[in-house]
Amino acid sequence: MAVKFNAFEIFEIAEKIERNGAKFYRRAAELFDDSRTRNMFLQLAGWEITHEQVFAEMRKELSEQGPELRTFEPENDVVFDAQSMAGLAVFGNRMDPSCELTGKESITDVLKAAIGKEEDTIVFYTGLVDFVPAGAGKDRIDDIIKEEMRHIRILNESLQWR
Repeated sequence: MAVKFNAFEIFEIAEKIERNGAKFYRRAAELFDDSRTRNMFLQLAGWEITHEQVFAEMRKELSEQGPELRTFEPENDVVFDAQSMAGLAVFGNRMDPSCELTGKESITDVLKAAIGKEEDTIVFYTGLVDFVPAGAGKDRIDDIIKEEMRHIRILNESLQWR
Protein backbone atom coordinates (compact mmCIF):
# COMPACT_ATOMS: atom_id res chain seq x y z
CA MET A 1 0.00 0.00 0.00
CA ALA A 2 1.46 3.32 -1.06
CA VAL A 3 1.56 6.12 1.44
CA LYS A 4 1.08 9.68 0.28
CA PHE A 5 3.17 12.34 1.93
CA ASN A 6 2.26 15.90 2.55
CA ALA A 7 5.35 17.94 1.73
CA PHE A 8 4.06 20.80 3.86
CA GLU A 9 4.17 18.60 6.94
CA ILE A 10 7.66 17.38 6.13
CA PHE A 11 8.95 20.95 5.74
CA GLU A 12 7.18 21.97 8.96
CA ILE A 13 8.98 19.15 10.78
CA ALA A 14 12.28 20.33 9.32
CA GLU A 15 11.51 23.87 10.47
CA LYS A 16 10.81 22.60 13.98
CA ILE A 17 14.08 20.64 14.01
CA GLU A 18 15.99 23.81 13.15
CA ARG A 19 14.04 25.95 15.63
CA ASN A 20 14.74 23.43 18.41
CA GLY A 21 18.39 23.29 17.39
CA ALA A 22 18.66 27.06 17.74
CA LYS A 23 17.06 26.87 21.20
CA PHE A 24 19.54 24.18 22.22
CA TYR A 25 22.53 26.23 21.09
CA ARG A 26 21.27 29.44 22.70
CA ARG A 27 20.80 27.57 25.97
CA ALA A 28 24.28 26.03 25.63
CA ALA A 29 25.72 29.53 25.12
CA GLU A 30 24.13 30.64 28.41
CA LEU A 31 25.92 27.90 30.33
CA PHE A 32 29.51 28.97 29.70
CA ASP A 33 31.46 32.11 30.56
CA ASP A 34 34.17 31.51 27.97
CA SER A 35 33.48 33.98 25.15
CA ARG A 36 34.91 31.67 22.46
CA THR A 37 32.56 28.86 23.49
CA ARG A 38 29.59 31.17 23.92
CA ASN A 39 30.16 32.75 20.50
CA MET A 40 30.49 29.34 18.83
CA PHE A 41 27.13 28.23 20.23
CA LEU A 42 25.47 31.52 19.28
CA GLN A 43 26.84 31.23 15.75
CA LEU A 44 25.47 27.68 15.50
CA ALA A 45 22.09 28.95 16.72
CA GLY A 46 22.13 31.61 14.01
CA TRP A 47 22.84 29.05 11.32
CA GLU A 48 19.95 26.88 12.55
CA ILE A 49 17.59 29.86 12.28
CA THR A 50 18.79 30.42 8.71
CA HIS A 51 18.03 26.77 7.91
CA GLU A 52 14.57 27.15 9.42
CA GLN A 53 13.96 30.12 7.10
CA VAL A 54 15.11 28.09 4.08
CA PHE A 55 12.63 25.33 4.87
CA ALA A 56 9.85 27.90 5.43
CA GLU A 57 10.65 29.43 2.04
CA MET A 58 10.65 26.00 0.41
CA ARG A 59 7.23 25.31 1.91
CA LYS A 60 5.97 28.67 0.59
CA GLU A 61 7.36 28.00 -2.88
CA LEU A 62 5.79 24.56 -2.87
CA SER A 63 2.38 26.08 -2.17
CA GLU A 64 2.80 28.31 -5.22
CA GLN A 65 3.69 25.40 -7.51
CA GLY A 66 0.35 23.68 -7.37
CA PRO A 67 -1.28 20.74 -5.64
CA GLU A 68 0.52 18.05 -7.64
CA LEU A 69 3.74 18.75 -5.72
CA ARG A 70 2.13 19.11 -2.32
CA THR A 71 1.21 15.45 -1.91
CA PHE A 72 3.34 12.72 -3.38
CA GLU A 73 4.19 9.06 -3.11
CA PRO A 74 7.75 7.93 -2.55
CA GLU A 75 9.23 6.09 -5.50
CA ASN A 76 10.69 3.26 -3.47
CA ASP A 77 8.94 0.39 -1.70
CA VAL A 78 9.89 1.55 1.79
CA VAL A 79 6.94 3.02 3.62
CA PHE A 80 7.73 5.90 5.97
CA ASP A 81 5.58 8.12 8.09
CA ALA A 82 6.78 11.73 8.23
CA GLN A 83 6.26 11.99 12.00
CA SER A 84 8.14 8.74 12.64
CA MET A 85 10.95 9.88 10.40
CA ALA A 86 11.21 13.07 12.43
CA GLY A 87 11.76 10.91 15.49
CA LEU A 88 15.18 10.09 14.04
CA ALA A 89 16.15 13.70 14.54
CA VAL A 90 16.73 14.56 18.17
CA PHE A 91 15.95 18.21 17.50
CA GLY A 92 12.58 17.17 16.05
CA ASN A 93 9.30 16.30 17.71
CA ARG A 94 10.64 15.44 21.12
CA MET A 95 10.57 17.79 24.07
CA ASP A 96 12.43 21.05 23.74
CA PRO A 97 16.06 19.83 23.65
CA SER A 98 17.28 22.96 25.39
CA CYS A 99 15.53 21.64 28.53
CA GLU A 100 18.03 18.77 28.54
CA LEU A 101 20.73 21.24 29.55
CA THR A 102 20.58 21.72 33.29
CA GLY A 103 23.78 23.72 33.70
CA LYS A 104 25.55 20.85 35.43
CA GLU A 105 27.04 19.52 32.20
CA SER A 106 30.66 20.04 31.28
CA ILE A 107 31.52 21.68 27.98
CA THR A 108 32.63 18.25 26.76
CA ASP A 109 29.22 16.79 27.61
CA VAL A 110 27.41 19.57 25.76
CA LEU A 111 29.67 19.31 22.72
CA LYS A 112 29.19 15.54 22.51
CA ALA A 113 25.41 15.93 22.88
CA ALA A 114 25.39 18.57 20.15
CA ILE A 115 27.41 16.34 17.81
CA GLY A 116 24.94 13.51 18.36
CA LYS A 117 22.00 15.79 17.64
CA GLU A 118 23.63 17.10 14.47
CA GLU A 119 24.30 13.54 13.30
CA ASP A 120 20.66 12.60 13.88
CA THR A 121 19.55 15.70 12.00
CA ILE A 122 21.70 14.69 9.04
CA VAL A 123 20.05 11.25 9.07
CA PHE A 124 16.63 12.92 8.92
CA TYR A 125 17.59 15.28 6.11
CA THR A 126 19.22 12.49 4.11
CA GLY A 127 15.92 10.63 4.30
CA LEU A 128 14.01 13.80 3.55
CA VAL A 129 15.75 14.21 0.19
CA ASP A 130 14.08 11.01 -1.04
CA PHE A 131 10.63 12.40 -0.26
CA VAL A 132 10.92 15.85 -1.74
CA PRO A 133 9.73 16.29 -5.32
CA ALA A 134 12.38 17.54 -7.74
CA GLY A 135 10.77 20.96 -8.10
CA ALA A 136 10.56 21.48 -4.35
CA GLY A 137 14.21 22.23 -3.62
CA LYS A 138 16.15 18.99 -3.24
CA ASP A 139 19.40 20.83 -3.96
CA ARG A 140 18.81 23.19 -1.03
CA ILE A 141 18.35 20.23 1.30
CA ASP A 142 21.71 18.89 0.10
CA ASP A 143 23.24 22.28 0.90
CA ILE A 144 21.78 22.18 4.40
CA ILE A 145 23.15 18.66 4.92
CA LYS A 146 26.60 19.98 4.00
CA GLU A 147 26.17 22.84 6.47
CA GLU A 148 25.09 20.44 9.22
CA MET A 149 28.23 18.41 8.49
CA ARG A 150 30.21 21.63 8.89
CA HIS A 151 28.57 22.11 12.29
CA ILE A 152 29.87 18.69 13.32
CA ARG A 153 33.39 19.65 12.20
CA ILE A 154 33.20 22.87 14.24
CA LEU A 155 31.95 21.01 17.30
CA ASN A 156 34.64 18.33 16.91
CA GLU A 157 37.35 20.97 16.59
CA SER A 158 36.06 22.63 19.73
CA LEU A 159 36.14 19.28 21.49
CA GLN A 160 39.77 18.81 20.46
CA TRP A 161 40.95 22.11 21.95
CA ARG A 162 39.42 21.24 25.31
